[in-house]
Amino acid sequence: MTMFPFDVAATGVGATAGPETGRTGTETRQAGNGGTAVVSALAAEGVEVVFGIPGTHNLELYRALADTPIRHITTRHEQGAGYAADGYARATGHPGVCFVTSGPAVNNIASAVGTAHADSIPLLVVAPGPPRGQEGADIGGLHEMRDQRGHMAGVAERSVRVDSAAQAATVIHETFARWRTARQRPVFLEVPLDVLDAAWDGQHPPRPSPPPGPAASSDDLARAAELLAAAGQPALLVGRGAIGAAREVRHLAELLAAPVVTTVTGKGVLDETHPLSVGASVRLGPAQELLTAADTVLVVGSTLSDAELWGWRPELPGTVIRIDIDAGSLTKNLVPALAVHADASAALHALAERLASDDHAAAVNPATLHAARSRAGQARDASAAVAARDAGPWAPLNQALSAALPATTIVAGDSSQVTYYGTAHHWTARAPMRLLYPTIYATLGYGLPAGIGAKLGRPEAPVVVLVGDGALMFSVAELATAVEQRIALPVIVVNNHGFGEIRDGMLAAGIAPVGVELVTPDFALLGRAFGAYGVRVTGIDDLVDATRRALDADRPTVIEVDADTVEWR
Repeated sequence: MTMFPFDVAATGVGATAGPETGRTGTETRQAGNGGTAVVSALAAEGVEVVFGIPGTHNLELYRALADTPIRHITTRHEQGAGYAADGYARATGHPGVCFVTSGPAVNNIASAVGTAHADSIPLLVVAPGPPRGQEGADIGGLHEMRDQRGHMAGVAERSVRVDSAAQAATVIHETFARWRTARQRPVFLEVPLDVLDAAWDGQHPPRPSPPPGPAASSDDLARAAELLAAAGQPALLVGRGAIGAAREVRHLAELLAAPVVTTVTGKGVLDETHPLSVGASVRLGPAQELLTAADTVLVVGSTLSDAELWGWRPELPGTVIRIDIDAGSLTKNLVPALAVHADASAALHALAERLASDDHAAAVNPATLHAARSRAGQARDASAAVAARDAGPWAPLNQALSAALPATTIVAGDSSQVTYYGTAHHWTARAPMRLLYPTIYATLGYGLPAGIGAKLGRPEAPVVVLVGDGALMFSVAELATAVEQRIALPVIVVNNHGFGEIRDGMLAAGIAPVGVELVTPDFALLGRAFGAYGVRVTGIDDLVDATRRALDADRPTVIEVDADTVEWR
């Protein structure tokens, strides 16, 4: 696994604001407090955008925020803030940051934190907590929880309660430092109310250097190169942990003449138009057969999770090599012959150098490359056929949009059929970080706020939200956020009038459908009520035209596609 690097640009924001004169003209307010310490630390780490909702208990964060160039985006629900920050992180490679208040707000953002943890997304959530000495007091304080920090420990990688402003700043710097050389997962920071309010001396703690990342041993690299060079039919399987190593993946695949299969979270790590790409098809039988037939499989940056493989157990008969920055992931779900604990980019680069040396340079010839491309093409075409059969109408919709829109388009999806049957397999990704999809946690309500976060982080890129009606209703209030930000965001909702996947599952199990046939609003009209544009389309050509226009609009556009009446072609 490799970390997608994020830039650190110190903003020069001072530790304290200038003194404020009180109403009498003689009183002054302490310039710096715990809120200032938090915001100053974020500014020093180059944070440009914070998502959240102001509340009674986090006002001191907002007092400090007003004195910095950090942009605040107010969402309509804390879960939306978390998903927007997640989408921002996935689309930009920079960590997402959220401010929420205590108690119910923390509960609201917990699903977003769980989503970020499952898919390895760098997300920092800052919230106030009870004053020091009142943790778990059960005295009926406003927003009181039994154990807020403990609650978030169940969904975050780290959940930290601090005792001072300096410690809060230190935790922020440590978090960003760790993200640069380790697996990126969410962190929850609880700052007691009295710490937020208390005076801060303005002394910035030293920013720690990133801890050294794991480096592959010379012996492991030599053994891996030997195994790969000797392989007659090698293959690569790459996941999200390889998104920062796209160039190295391509170079190594070409050196080895190895077909490349990706997980959905690794979609686009190898350009899906490349002749060695099998696509994001590890869920599908033809790709699995290719991997099973390979005599050596190099797995990079993937835990081979059930959510990625859809029940397939990868008991590969060939030699398996795994590379991952997270030591604990090297043996999950499949024990390899060789486990290489290292950053993916560095390890793949070192492997390529060895394979290009005189010792291994003759391993690949034109006939071998032709055969590898043929295997990749056959698996790609067969996988596409299987995916089209499973996807039904979601396939032509995604294919048409993918063909018509710019290759740089970012698609924000959801745990909707149109996403996991459609976009995952039928939208051609030319690069990583183009599909935003909560693969493992499989939450509903992700797509719209994630699309908002992506567009705010990448305003120059076309961003499209493509979700089902059930998914959109989980976070439909964020249409107001998109309108407020005046972003050109097509929000395509494919309306099959309920929870289609669950309805299908009930029928397949012989269960009479219960709770899945839903009343849905007029989505186009709803969009207009929020202040967006709203249209309804009846065919794929109309959908393509409406989406193109929406990408150039001065505000979001809700585009409703009725799955029961649209002409799918």
